[in-house]
Amino acid sequence: MLTIGTLIHRIWCRLADLLNRLAPLADLAIRLYLARVFFLSGLSKVSDWETTRYLFTYEYHVPLLPPELAAVLGAGGELALPVLLILGLFTRFSALGLFILNGVAVISYYSALKDSPAALQDHLQWGLMLAWLITQQAQGWTADRLLLARWAR
Repeated sequence: MLTIGTLIHRIWCRLADLLNRLAPLADLAIRLYLARVFFLSGLSKVSDWETTRYLFTYEYHVPLLPPELAAVLGAGGELALPVLLILGLFTRFSALGLFILNGVAVISYYSALKDSPAALQDHLQWGLMLAWLITQQAQGWTADRLLLARWAR
């Protein structure tokens, strides 16, 4: 005879198992979403380099870096790190790099972002998703997972 508690426990265990099986899909969806956001931003920087140089010189006030170097590092990071994120290769490193880029963007351009709550909210959400990826172990659908399995043998 099943008690209510036993029935609830069985249902919960099945639901938890289903959610655990969906975790790699959620991880992939987050990685694809973030990769698209940052890669498109990088493409916009390199598609009009003069404007990018102007913005990094006069609008974005990146601390501790000369504007030209900040522009190159920002565009390069936004183009390279999303590719690694999509592949799930060095996922934590890639997410950490994008987390830093995102943070520097907020700090450097805060004067404009504070007047645009939606844009500031976007950066906050991206930062939270990146923090999630930084703190999680490699999921099933990543090159990291394949490499870890190979090294374990």
